Amino acid sequence: MPDIDIMIEAEAWAQVSGLESLVERAVHAALGMAAPGKLETAEFALLFADDAEIRRLNKTFRGIDKATNVLSFPAKPMPGAEHFLGDIVFGAETCFTEAQSEAKTPADHISHLVIHGVLHLLGYDHEIDGEAEVMESMEIAILAGLGIANPYEGAEEAPQG
Repeated sequence: MPDIDIMIEAEAWAQVSGLESLVERAVHAALGMAAPGKLETAEFALLFADDAEIRRLNKTFRGIDKATNVLSFPAKPMPGAEHFLGDIVFGAETCFTEAQSEAKTPADHISHLVIHGVLHLLGYDHEIDGEAEVMESMEIAILAGLGIANPYEGAEEAPQG
C-alpha cells in the first residue's frame, strides 16, 4: 500500500464526507494504472488547504498571484527517500466553486484533482498539447474505472497545477 500522508488544514474540507477514503481510492486507481510498480512503495503527502494558502504557494513557487485548484510538487531524487514522489496541495474554495459551476459532485471533482496531482508526481504534464492529450486520456481512463464521467466533456480548461 502506498504511504499517503493526508493533512487537512482548512475547515471547509469537512463538508466532504469520507475525504480520506475518497483520496485513497483515487490514489490507488492512479498508481494502479499509471505506475503499477509503485503501487506498494510510493510515498507522498496531500495538503487540503484554503485558497489563501494555495495562493501563497502559487505565488512563491510559480510566480502566479492567484488561488488555484491543485498544485503538485514532484520530489527531487534523494538518497533514503527513493519512494517519496512529492506533495500535492488543494485549495478548498476554488475546488468547491469549480465543482458547483461544472455541475460535478465535490467527490468526483476532488477524485479527478487527486488523480491529476498524482500523475504530475509521476512525470505527466499538460503544458504542451501532445502531453496534455496523453495526460487527459490517462485521467479519463482512471476516472472511468472509478465510475466517474469524463471531466473534460464540455469543460473549458484542464486542472491547473
